Amino acid sequence: MSSTVDKVKGYANEAAGKAKQTVGKAIGSDRLEAEGAAQEVKGNVQVGIGKAKDAAKEGAKAVDKALNK
Repeated sequence: MSSTVDKVKGYANEAAGKAKQTVGKAIGSDRLEAEGAAQEVKGNVQVGIGKAKDAAKEGAKAVDKALNK
Protein backbone atom coordinates (compact mmCIF):
# COMPACT_ATOMS: atom_id res chain seq x y z
CA MET A 1 0.00 0.00 0.00
CA SER A 2 1.24 3.48 -0.73
CA SER A 3 1.86 5.98 2.03
CA THR A 4 -1.07 8.10 0.86
CA VAL A 5 -3.46 5.13 0.95
CA ASP A 6 -2.23 4.21 4.43
CA LYS A 7 -2.80 7.74 5.69
CA VAL A 8 -6.24 8.10 4.09
CA LYS A 9 -7.42 4.77 5.50
CA GLY A 10 -5.92 5.70 8.84
CA TYR A 11 -7.68 9.04 9.02
CA ALA A 12 -10.94 7.34 8.01
CA ASN A 13 -10.54 4.76 10.77
CA GLU A 14 -9.75 7.47 13.30
CA ALA A 15 -12.91 9.38 12.37
CA ALA A 16 -15.09 6.27 12.36
CA GLY A 17 -13.65 5.21 15.71
CA LYS A 18 -14.38 8.59 17.27
CA ALA A 19 -17.92 8.47 15.91
CA LYS A 20 -18.47 4.98 17.34
CA GLN A 21 -17.20 6.14 20.71
CA THR A 22 -19.54 9.12 20.69
CA VAL A 23 -22.53 6.99 19.74
CA GLY A 24 -21.54 4.37 22.31
CA LYS A 25 -21.43 6.99 25.06
CA ALA A 26 -24.75 8.47 23.94
CA ILE A 27 -26.58 5.14 24.02
CA GLY A 28 -24.67 3.68 26.96
CA SER A 29 -22.97 0.91 24.99
CA ASP A 30 -19.59 0.03 26.50
CA ARG A 31 -19.01 -2.46 23.67
CA LEU A 32 -19.48 0.21 20.97
CA GLU A 33 -17.24 2.63 22.86
CA ALA A 34 -14.53 -0.02 23.08
CA GLU A 35 -14.84 -0.88 19.38
CA GLY A 36 -14.54 2.80 18.57
CA ALA A 37 -11.45 3.20 20.72
CA ALA A 38 -9.83 0.18 19.07
CA GLN A 39 -10.67 1.48 15.60
CA GLU A 40 -9.24 4.89 16.46
CA VAL A 41 -5.98 3.27 17.60
CA LYS A 42 -5.89 1.23 14.39
CA GLY A 43 -6.25 4.47 12.45
CA ASN A 44 -3.45 6.10 14.42
CA VAL A 45 -1.18 3.17 13.56
CA GLN A 46 -2.10 3.33 9.87
CA VAL A 47 -1.36 7.06 9.74
CA GLY A 48 1.97 6.41 11.46
CA ILE A 49 2.86 3.73 8.91
CA GLY A 50 2.05 6.14 6.08
CA LYS A 51 4.22 8.85 7.62
CA ALA A 52 7.06 6.36 8.16
CA LYS A 53 6.88 5.35 4.50
CA ASP A 54 7.09 9.03 3.51
CA ALA A 55 10.11 9.52 5.76
CA ALA A 56 11.80 6.44 4.29
CA LYS A 57 11.22 7.72 0.76
CA GLU A 58 12.66 11.11 1.65
CA GLY A 59 15.65 9.46 3.30
CA ALA A 60 16.29 7.31 0.24
CA LYS A 61 16.08 10.39 -1.99
CA ALA A 62 18.60 12.22 0.22
CA VAL A 63 21.01 9.28 0.13
CA ASP A 64 20.63 8.97 -3.64
CA LYS A 65 21.24 12.68 -4.07
CA ALA A 66 24.34 12.54 -1.86
CA LEU A 67 25.75 9.53 -3.72
CA ASN A 68 25.15 11.04 -7.16
CA LYS A 69 26.84 14.38 -6.59
